[in-house]
This record gives sequence, C-alpha cells and structure tokens, in this order.
Amino acid sequence: MRLGTTAAPLLAAALALVGVAVPTAPAVADGALACKVDYTVNDWGSGFTASVTIGNLGGSPLSGWQLTYSYAGNQALQQGWNGTWSQSGKTVTVANLPWNATVPPSGSVTTGANFTYSGTNDKPTDFAVNGSPCNGTTPPPPPPPPDGPAPALQVSGNHFVDAAGKTVTLHGVNRSGAEFACVQGNGIFDGPVDAASVAAIKSWHVNAVRVPLNEDCWLALPDVKPAYAGTAYQNAIKDYVNLLHQNGLVAILDLHWTHGQYTGNSAGCSDVNATCQKPMPDAQYAPTFWSQVATAFKGDDSTVFDLFNEPYPDRATTNGWTCLRDGGTCSGITYQVAGTQSLVNAVRATGANNVIMLGGLAYTNDLSQWLTYEPTDPLHNLAASWHSYNFNSCSSSSCWDSQIAPVAAKVPLVAGEIGENDCGHSYVDGLMTWLDQHAASYLAWTWNTWDCSSGPALITSYDGTPTAFGAGIKAHFAQF
Repeated sequence: MRLGTTAAPLLAAALALVGVAVPTAPAVADGALACKVDYTVNDWGSGFTASVTIGNLGGSPLSGWQLTYSYAGNQALQQGWNGTWSQSGKTVTVANLPWNATVPPSGSVTTGANFTYSGTNDKPTDFAVNGSPCNGTTPPPPPPPPDGPAPALQVSGNHFVDAAGKTVTLHGVNRSGAEFACVQGNGIFDGPVDAASVAAIKSWHVNAVRVPLNEDCWLALPDVKPAYAGTAYQNAIKDYVNLLHQNGLVAILDLHWTHGQYTGNSAGCSDVNATCQKPMPDAQYAPTFWSQVATAFKGDDSTVFDLFNEPYPDRATTNGWTCLRDGGTCSGITYQVAGTQSLVNAVRATGANNVIMLGGLAYTNDLSQWLTYEPTDPLHNLAASWHSYNFNSCSSSSCWDSQIAPVAAKVPLVAGEIGENDCGHSYVDGLMTWLDQHAASYLAWTWNTWDCSSGPALITSYDGTPTAFGAGIKAHFAQF
C-alpha cells in the first residue's frame, strides 16, 4: 500500500483512482450465520400479502443478504418491495437493496410482496439467508486453527509445500506499522503486537501475516531515534515473528520504505530518508538490508522475504522492467537503484533458502512481463508478488485472466495486498473467488484500526472487531 509521510491521515492520497467493482453474492461477517425469519400473511382467499422480517442474531453485521424459501402450493409472485423479489418454480428469492444491505447485530430488516394462489396456503419452513438455514438458532463456532509450528515453505511448481510435501496456500493479513512508526519517532509498531493481538488475528482463520519494514530503522541510519533503530528494532521484529510462528502463522517480511531521494512523477515525498514509498530500492542500503535480514532469518523457512513493496520505475523511465531486474542507473531516478537480481543475490549469498517474493511494475499491479524479467535464483524458490485494489489499472477479471493467470500457472502467486477504498468488500469478494480458482495466496490490507473510509482497514478494534470491509474478508476466511 502506498502511504505518505504519515500513516492513516494520508491514506486517501494513495487512493486517488477508482476502478470497477466486481459484484458477488453477499456474505455474513461471522462466517457462520445466526438469524431468524418472522413470516406473516394477510390472506384474502385468492391472494395474500407476505411480510418477511430477517433478524440478525449474530455478533457482527450481516453485510448483504439474500433470502430464499419455497411454497408447497401454487403461490405466484405479483410484486414485492424493500427488496429485489423473483420466483423460479416454487422457490422464491429476495435480495437486499443498496439502502438496506447491512443488518446490524440484534437488528432486523423487513420486506414484503403480494402473491396469488388457489387451494391451500401453508407457511414456508425452509428459510435460508445467504445459503445458510435461518431457523433462529446460533450455529456452533468453527474450531480454531491448530497451534504452531508454522509451516516451513518451499516452492514446488506453481505452489508452496511444507516439509512433508503438503500444499500450503496462504490466507492472511498485513500488520502495518513497523514501516512508519519508527522513522516518525512514535515507536516501532502501530498498536499492540502481544499474544492477545495475535490470537485475534488467528481467530479470523488466517495462516500468514505480512510485516512491512523500514530500511533506515533496521540499519540504524542517523535519521531514526536510537530507541527505535538498529538492535532495538531488529529484536522487536524477531520477537514478533517468533510470536507469529508460535501461533502457526507464516511471516512475510516486506521492505516497504527505503532510502533515496526521488522527486519525479508520483513521488511520495522529497525526503532522501525512508519516509515514504520510493519507486525502487536503493543500491546504497537495500542489499545490506536484505543481507542482514536474510542472515537473521536463514534456517527459518516459515519466514518469506518480500523484496520490495510496490515498485513503480515505470512512472519515471521507459525501461521499467529492465530497471526493475537490473537496477543501476535508471533514467528519471536520481539515485543508484538495486534491481531484484542484486537483492536475490544478496539473500542467497548468506546461505538463506527462504522463499523470496518479487513484484512487478505499477505498484506491483502489473505482472505482464514478470516471467520474462524473472531474476535467476539457483534454488528456484521464487514467488510472484501482486497487489490488487479496486482503483488499480488491472482491476477486472479480464485483466486478471490475461496478465495474472499466466504467471500463476508457472510460479506461486501471492497477492500480498488486496483491498478497496469504499469501506465495502464487493471488489475483494470477486477477487478472492478468482484467486481461489487459481490456487493463489492472498493477504488483506490492513490489520490496523484506521478509518476504512480513508483506506482499507480491516478492524475497528485490536480484538478483531471488523469494519464493513473487514467483515467480507473475515467471512471468506471462515471457510478455510
């Protein structure tokens, strides 16, 4: 995610473009539906008015609803209101309208319709909402995922496997904070990173957490307060990774903010220090950063290295793909660039065998030539990093099919950031379905208590209470 010199307040500046959302079926935020239906009629012998009230018995909002039920006789729908009504044979379906799509906990929504009939008019008994029985009972909560250890990952073809050779697909969240708090002098993380906070993350049925990092803070460059830099920063990251692993969670370490002065097209800041997203990692410090990180985590194959958050050399130069892989002097970028090949080399020179993720252009939304410019790795342990938001250029299933699917067919695809800027989840619902169909991994941005109307924040509280956006992610993750 592109962030400015402060975290949440400048999220809106990063969300300047709006794409087309993919409509999908509604989902319940809890994953397990708890609801009741009250059905009453005003019957005049040859017809009747049905009034249907759906009550949400769950602890989270019902974000989008579709009610189905069936009649035993020849009841025929005439017209409905407060919903979109339809009938196929004996089955009646009614879906929410935009203004009544969300039903809060302990709340209800009422809709109605007129029918004609002859003979008997028995009350329906098979009410279902979003495909789940709606009978006034609360289903038992799904069992929690097993505790650690986290799986040790390796690439096998176009997917990950663990030490036993079992396929592993990552479903997780980003935990933003360590990329900006330290360089802003506010600490190392944004919000808690204790056992309770990790348990809350895990309760969403995730198996991976992506942790954005800051180059200046890790390397203790002079612009960072000593309390938040060097050994203090490194130990805090190591402790958090260990805590994630103890809970069975894979850690993805991402180089998010880097050194190097850039004031060209789409610059996030004019500062030489690591206070914003730069178009490419810098040759001065980035190889040293990855050499040190790889040394710290080699032998820990439950930790994945995401070499650079969101490259955008294409905004500065016409040879973006060459710049991405080879680095050096890239026209339009005023500092020496570290290409992905040099960073892969830096990691492997330490003896680290960890999986490495590499992005593409256009803030890693463009993977059109990823396979052509894939760096050489003697271990063949590389995965493609992709970011997808509703405001990106490649935000339609046709683009995913043409640009992203060919990459996913060759190497593991990890959508390291997914989200949308409308506080809803219609875009990510369709995106997650597409990613599931291609056996790809994905992580939602972000597990922080920011205002989701200014950027895709998953929670309103670190106990895991979801935003409207987060409710869609949580409901989808409940199936895993």
